[in-house]
Amino acid sequence: MVRAFLFVLLAYATAGVIAVVTGILLRDQSPIIVVGAADIAATIVVFLFSVVVRNSSMYDPYWSVAPVAIAIFWLLQPSSNGLANLRHVLIFALLCLWALRLTANWAYQWRGLEHEDWRYRDIKRQVGRFYWPASFLGIHLFPTILVFGGCLALWPTLSDRNTRITWLDVVAALVTLTAIVIEATADWQMRRFRRSLSAKRDADAMPRGLWSVSRHPNYFGEVLFWWGLYLFVPLAYPEFRLVIIGPLLILGLFLGVSIPLMERHLIAGHPEYVAYQRRVVSPFFPWFARSQKAPLQRDQQSAVRRENAPQ
Repeated sequence: MVRAFLFVLLAYATAGVIAVVTGILLRDQSPIIVVGAADIAATIVVFLFSVVVRNSSMYDPYWSVAPVAIAIFWLLQPSSNGLANLRHVLIFALLCLWALRLTANWAYQWRGLEHEDWRYRDIKRQVGRFYWPASFLGIHLFPTILVFGGCLALWPTLSDRNTRITWLDVVAALVTLTAIVIEATADWQMRRFRRSLSAKRDADAMPRGLWSVSRHPNYFGEVLFWWGLYLFVPLAYPEFRLVIIGPLLILGLFLGVSIPLMERHLIAGHPEYVAYQRRVVSPFFPWFARSQKAPLQRDQQSAVRRENAPQ
């Protein structure tokens, strides 16, 4: 495992160097173009490492690592007074807290270079010899574009000077922090459920806490985080309100792709999962579970703890 982690570190360090070189070469361009090009260049490097080890899960940490690098770029702009700005410190600290937690969660679940997300294996079976072009476009480039869109909210908020904290900034900070807590709590509750289920073999057990009011509370927390970052924008920078495109795209990804894909996967492999769907009626937004008992059978428990764990 140590060698595997070192290999991932090498991949991302190389990607970082290439991103910096790309930024230097394009330094006379608009900052948006510089960041976008550097982001794509880093993605290509990670993709090449994925090809080397024949495992697209090399890209998985990118979602939480890239935003910090992008934020640092905005903080280093001549128009910014960096971390001398209290508002910058608040936003950057929340971003780093989210990134650290999500990256740590990935590292906790990762089992080495042989570990590959089931979604990628499904794509490989579906497209055959066209897998690597599909991997680059769908698994690497598309998420990079979505994250870049979400990070556009950091452009005005971190590349400015002396903007005062407003009441909406307080709301944004609370929303963002709440999102991080929801994700962390959902991860912890699912890990605890898996451990207790393995120890007690309780055939009637079902996930409690957040998992009893939403079938994917970790996804809800993730989307809420990006909306929290956006809320720092509208009042202080009304001319940048169009950066709402980022959280909208991320919301569309989870509602239109991630959740339906996960639900179909669970039902196809474990038909008993339907009972859990009837019990926990909301796939995304937390909502009251149905009052009647709908115990999970043993196969369904296995499905929940294996497949519904945070990604």
